[in-house]
Amino acid sequence: MPPATDLHAIRQRLLAGQTSPGAEIEQAIARAAGPACAHAFLQTDFDGARAQAAAADPARQPLAGLAVSVKDLFDVAGQVSRAGAIVLKDAPPASQDALAVARLRAAGAALIGRTNMSEFAYSGVGVNPHYGTPANAAATDLPRVPGGSSSGAAVSVVAGAAFVGLGSDTGGSIRIPAALQGIVGFKSTQRLVPLDGTVPLSFTLDTACAMTRSVRDAITVHEILAARRVTRSQAPLSHYRLAVVPQIMFDGIDVTVARAFERTLQILRNVGARIEELPLPALGELAGLQASGGFAAAESYAWHRQLLAGRAAQYDPRVLSRIQRGATISAADYIDLLQARRDWIARVEQALTGFDAVLSPTVPIVAPPLADVLPGKERDDAFFRINGLLLRNPSVVNMLDGCAISLPCHAPDELPVGLMVWQGAMRDDVVLNIAQQIENLLRPQQP
Repeated sequence: MPPATDLHAIRQRLLAGQTSPGAEIEQAIARAAGPACAHAFLQTDFDGARAQAAAADPARQPLAGLAVSVKDLFDVAGQVSRAGAIVLKDAPPASQDALAVARLRAAGAALIGRTNMSEFAYSGVGVNPHYGTPANAAATDLPRVPGGSSSGAAVSVVAGAAFVGLGSDTGGSIRIPAALQGIVGFKSTQRLVPLDGTVPLSFTLDTACAMTRSVRDAITVHEILAARRVTRSQAPLSHYRLAVVPQIMFDGIDVTVARAFERTLQILRNVGARIEELPLPALGELAGLQASGGFAAAESYAWHRQLLAGRAAQYDPRVLSRIQRGATISAADYIDLLQARRDWIARVEQALTGFDAVLSPTVPIVAPPLADVLPGKERDDAFFRINGLLLRNPSVVNMLDGCAISLPCHAPDELPVGLMVWQGAMRDDVVLNIAQQIENLLRPQQP
């Protein structure tokens, strides 16, 4: 069975007696131990996954004993949550699962291992100087960046080592690697999934969510993580009013992304989708709002300041420099930022009134060569330039307190490109239903 097969299709085979959780977990373990997953896992638990698969009830549990990977910042009982850092490697093991992990486990997940990530989730590129960087599993021409911060989570899904990669999204950390590696990444409205038992980057922006192989899998996993039912709709694309925002989102776009995005819009229009250009000048204000480092700098510094006092040398210098910016943000500046964000959200939501969702490139570039951004001062300029490009589009949704999904829209002979469907807070079900219709059109699923 090829790794591209999604959870839904495998579960149907399980229920038909055509395979078993034990057979599926052995395939996942073999892939996790293979070359495509080099540096993708910081810790594996193959025996634990086998036991969970053996105890699973596919008829009752939606995850059916199938492999799920867990980003290294989520607590798993008995394991250390290092968040991709060495400064936490001697921290005590977690006494219980993070709530998101517990919900996945109760749904039948076989937890195959903890995945690599950008240190403390502070990068959209995915480089880790401590534990190595997993190469993009979808690229075949040369080693390319995996996207971050949920780098190993994406690789585990693309390489067939997991059906679900649990991760987090603060400025795009689910959607960026999903776009660069050709899978689906759904960032829900933040408040829908509890963050209990996670190492934070930004209390304001962090979202617990996941990557999957299809939109229908994304819906299932969101229902588990959020403990809620998604309201399904079979309405055609012509039922929805969709926007394309010209400001900011297309700056610096490369030819592959531009071609894939325009081709996708034409495909959608051909089936009757109503797509309108929507000027949204407020997007141009975000750079100024976050000029001092924004919520991530202020809130990460508050969490890290005691560790930094004696162990700053153990941090990735690229991460350290951004955390330390938070030391210069005063309480008054932070309160001003909170108020400015509330005002900005209100104006953007008003502008989006009447539209069901916005369509954008998830990121404006395909995955750059990994060699361009590996650790080293001589590559810092390239790293920060690429990091800024990768974070720019998806971070709009985090600042909006909104929801978004990235799904593949590239042709088979192109490097992966993501289409982002997004809206404001609590529009999750509409975004998911639109994405399902788009996926059915672009990549019809197996039964």
